Amino acid sequence: MLNLVLFGPPGAGKGTQSQKLIEKYGLIHLSTGDLLRGEISQGTALGLEAKKLMDEGILVPDHVVIGMISNKLDSNKDARGFIFDGFPRTVAQAIALDELLKSKNSAISGMIALEVSDTELEHRLLLRGKDSGRADDANPEVIRKRIKEYNDKTAPVADFYKNQNKFTSVNGSGSKESIFDTIAVVTETL
Repeated sequence: MLNLVLFGPPGAGKGTQSQKLIEKYGLIHLSTGDLLRGEISQGTALGLEAKKLMDEGILVPDHVVIGMISNKLDSNKDARGFIFDGFPRTVAQAIALDELLKSKNSAISGMIALEVSDTELEHRLLLRGKDSGRADDANPEVIRKRIKEYNDKTAPVADFYKNQNKFTSVNGSGSKESIFDTIAVVTETL
């Protein structure tokens, strides 16, 4: 089973590249953002709590996210693999994900990190906010807070996978096609 962590700050292109990986390798996209937005659109208590936190640029509690991921894995037992998009965001989440996958006789195959400058990220997110209607993509102050939160809390996750020899950095600037070509080369080696 091919299990990829597609890693990078908000606006790095994880969703775009995930879609290309899904098409090429037949993987299941597991985006915690999509899972949370699904809860929000359904108006569940979890969704309302998540929306408030997301609008403030704050991460949703780990136990909630791990539970949603476990349910998604269980409902796709015959999958060829998964792309973890936007998760794990902390070392504690990476450890919890490893433990969850181990309990299901699986493991992370590799992490591919999309590297993009903070200035480019802010520009991309503001553009995305115009189309998406997402409050967290429309406010420059919230965007900067999300990028800072990523740099402070999420970037250290890369070291977790480096220590397992499962980390590869990819330049996330340039054409979507050239970025994907590089990602595909990396994926073929896993």
